[in-house]
Amino acid sequence: MKPIRRQRLILIILMVVGIGTAVGFALKSFNENLMYFFSTTDVMAGKAPKDALFRLGGMVVKGSVQRPGDGLTVHFKLTDFSKEVAVEYTGILPDLFREGQGIVANGKLDERGVFVAQEVLAKHDENYMPPEVKASLKQQSEGK
Repeated sequence: MKPIRRQRLILIILMVVGIGTAVGFALKSFNENLMYFFSTTDVMAGKAPKDALFRLGGMVVKGSVQRPGDGLTVHFKLTDFSKEVAVEYTGILPDLFREGQGIVANGKLDERGVFVAQEVLAKHDENYMPPEVKASLKQQSEGK
């Protein structure tokens, strides 16, 4: 093989390996940052991951919001009107957070089965419900 052809072949191989490596890293990063949505029924059925972040949505159960002590920790329950999941959050809640409100929280389950939220999201319009929560509630009402 001539030296120029060999150099071109080596260059092409290095480019293919480099592109393959970059694509591999991009897919790995994307997969690690992907956060799936689960309803409270899914969580109670054991469909949610035990060691990974995910999004949990539902309606805040009326009478379930508790603020023990003077800190920023709040305990409440979420429901899709079929099953309830206990949630614990430490931080400042959105102004529109209240009982009966549809919310989505990001976090993961702890060893007690409590969803420990890192972020709680509520929308500005009081008639708004997050699409995932709306679909989950609709699915639960059709399943009855």
